[in-house]
Amino acid sequence: MTKVNTVLGTIPAEELGLVAIHEHIGYGMPGSELDSKWWKTPEQAYEETVPKLRTFHENGGGTFVDATGICNGRDIDYYKSLSRKTGVNIVACTGFVGGDTALPHFARATVDYLARVFIHEITVGIGDTGSKAGIIKVGVSRGGRMTELDKRIYRAAARAAVVTGVPVLTHLAIDPEPAIAIFREEGLPLDRVLFGHADDGLNAASTPSEMIMGEGGRIGFDTFGYETELPDPPFWARPRKDRMDHFIDLVGKGYLDQLLVSADANCSPLGWPGVKGHTVNYIFEVLIPDMRTNGIGDAQLKAIFEENPADFLAIQA
Repeated sequence: MTKVNTVLGTIPAEELGLVAIHEHIGYGMPGSELDSKWWKTPEQAYEETVPKLRTFHENGGGTFVDATGICNGRDIDYYKSLSRKTGVNIVACTGFVGGDTALPHFARATVDYLARVFIHEITVGIGDTGSKAGIIKVGVSRGGRMTELDKRIYRAAARAAVVTGVPVLTHLAIDPEPAIAIFREEGLPLDRVLFGHADDGLNAASTPSEMIMGEGGRIGFDTFGYETELPDPPFWARPRKDRMDHFIDLVGKGYLDQLLVSADANCSPLGWPGVKGHTVNYIFEVLIPDMRTNGIGDAQLKAIFEENPADFLAIQA
């Protein structure tokens, strides 16, 4: 039986249910908690977050993967409280959203040191919470090309993934060639890597999704709901039909088993206002009906939201 680390303990992968593979309880840039313009009390954050997670659970959602890395507002004791209160499994990550979000202590560290940090958080626990990370987050820094720090973090993540058996989730799938080379050098099979944000309006055109999947990697269509049709769309928005047509095209080409889907919504943003009206429940309210309208059947939906994530998240040590 395969297992997955959640903040409340290790559970069988078969118990994950429907999985939102790339979401955030509360994401912010390092230092945002010091900006009084955006201060929130714990009660305010709780009030914003609990109804969203409860609705997710009531709609049939089983597991919420929090892709908030070290230095970006990760709060494991808070996640544990939310999980107990709402019934949603929460998977926390170790790693960094990108090298440009790593504070100097980590940015100056060696690959070996970073790998040890990741391995400790996966096998022993995050701080003194007793909760183990279930996934490793890495990312391409702003600018669209992997920096030397990004490459160090990717290499450390690959080493930790090989040792622990947990998978790697990337922020952006642009400039993937250096990442693929690092993963291969470190002996990490590419089916243990989800190359994220392959669908967003800013980067989709320059993301070689089919090349990545041809090499064995997985692709994240995980910005569903960030649409140009929104009253105040973010800069990474994309026309709703354009994104769906792209997804359906890849399904039609036989890539269903390598595609994972999410809304990348922020339950209670830290240091920025977030995107109004966009929550993890876009998956149920809009996305699944849209997929059905576009010919995605029940068996395919089960693969997209249950089977593919369970296979990806399962510890393979």
